[in-house]
Amino acid sequence: MGQYIDVHEGFIGVTQEQLDEAHRKDLEIEASEGVRFVSWWADPTTGRVFCLSEAPSKEAVLRVHEKAGHAPHEIYEVRLSGQ
Repeated sequence: MGQYIDVHEGFIGVTQEQLDEAHRKDLEIEASEGVRFVSWWADPTTGRVFCLSEAPSKEAVLRVHEKAGHAPHEIYEVRLSGQ
């Protein structure tokens, strides 16, 4: 299982409620692709949203987000991390 950070663009002015709804959609279908979303962060000023997930591949992360209706612009595998 790898860790991935994906980046979404275009969420300028997004609210907490809108992000909660988008994340709920991801959670409803994540298991179908073997993905587990761990956390997310957003900046409504720049419109960027970042998601951290554990998944078998970045393609699996992409499929979940596509099915949920908000495909990311970029996905990066996290190969090293620290505390």
